[in-house]
Amino acid sequence: MRPRRFGAAGPLRGTIKVPGDKSISHRAVMFGALAVGETRVTGLLEGEDVMATADAMRAMGATITRSDDGEWRISGVGVGGLLQPERALEMGNSGTSTRLLMGLIASHGITATFTGDASLSKRPMGRVIDPIAQMGADISATPGAKGSQTLPLMIRGASPAVPIAYRLPVASAQVKSAVLLAGLNTPGVTTVIEPVPTRDHSERMLTGFGADLTVEEQDGERIIKLRGPADLKPQVIEVPGDPSSAAFFIVAALIVPGSELVIENVGLNPTRAGLIAVLRQMGGRIEELNPRVVGGEPVADLKVSHSQLKGIAVDPAIAPSMIDEFPVLFVAAALAEGRTVTSGLDELRVKESDRLAVMATALSAAGARVEEREDGLIIDGTGGAPLPGGNNAAIATHLDHRIAMSMAIAGLASMAGVEVDDTRPIATSFPNFEALLDGLAR
Repeated sequence: MRPRRFGAAGPLRGTIKVPGDKSISHRAVMFGALAVGETRVTGLLEGEDVMATADAMRAMGATITRSDDGEWRISGVGVGGLLQPERALEMGNSGTSTRLLMGLIASHGITATFTGDASLSKRPMGRVIDPIAQMGADISATPGAKGSQTLPLMIRGASPAVPIAYRLPVASAQVKSAVLLAGLNTPGVTTVIEPVPTRDHSERMLTGFGADLTVEEQDGERIIKLRGPADLKPQVIEVPGDPSSAAFFIVAALIVPGSELVIENVGLNPTRAGLIAVLRQMGGRIEELNPRVVGGEPVADLKVSHSQLKGIAVDPAIAPSMIDEFPVLFVAAALAEGRTVTSGLDELRVKESDRLAVMATALSAAGARVEEREDGLIIDGTGGAPLPGGNNAAIATHLDHRIAMSMAIAGLASMAGVEVDDTRPIATSFPNFEALLDGLAR
């Protein structure tokens, strides 16, 4: 454990950059490892989750190295060329690595065992197991597993796998991507039907790597078709800043009086930018400077100024475009004027922690007025006054990096500070979070 108390800060001013987008970083490593030739990547997120993906791809034959200037070089094995890993693939805390790699292996004639930390081992994998089993993969629990759909799991890929048309039962970019990855080495057309749009990094990047992929809309649904086997071509990729990481500093600047902060190079993919729309609806002043397109992804610098936020009813339809940002939105709501109501957030109960229950408990301990409901939270804000903070007991973060960072931001807008029980999980997605925060909050 590495506890830390985060205390009240003066105005946050200056210009910062957040680490590379986690979702894009995972995919850059995987797709580069499946291309024939050398893919070069700058701006890669060097957190523990992405490193777990890199280690897994190395174990299956790819050569992945980092140069002194921070550029990553990936020499791929080609679709269909994955080697049998000689050891279990250790996923740490990364649900993205696990679910996407399960899909990838499902259509290769190899067997792999997936293991993870205590938090990841509780997370449900059934939503990926169902479609890849339909494609022919064999998934079984390993000795010591607590359930048939949680880690550790063994996957025997099918070669050849069977193409399927799969309608997503829940809005999940990870499940969509797992099926598309399985389709890369599957003869024929693999189809994913999305009733609710989710982040589309896989579709954008696979197209960039040369996959035969089409996306069309029909009766309000997205129909994604991928023809396999694919022949991926190496790329040069610049990873934009992660909007999920920028979210913590956006909220910090909005709730700490006198703040004016510029966050450079933030990815603003429309399937990821829901938080910004919601914060603007609450009265947040967030300007987009120097908008541009980098590697097929919209990017801008964000200028964020302290604002008097007002509570709103958050439209549940926007949830897929900001699902990881709700913990820090709850912090913003706790400092807003009036009531914020969220609903349709069942997905938050099966993240790294039960984020509804954990944030309700954590914010209440910091002095916020929170009511937990089955699918969301109702928060009555302080009207801009600081939270009391100062509870003697440390906030239990349950090994969840987003809980730890969200409550750190809450501490900046509190009278007596907020202590979190363990800051170590922050390294999974944002290794320099504390250093950046300390540099601003002097």
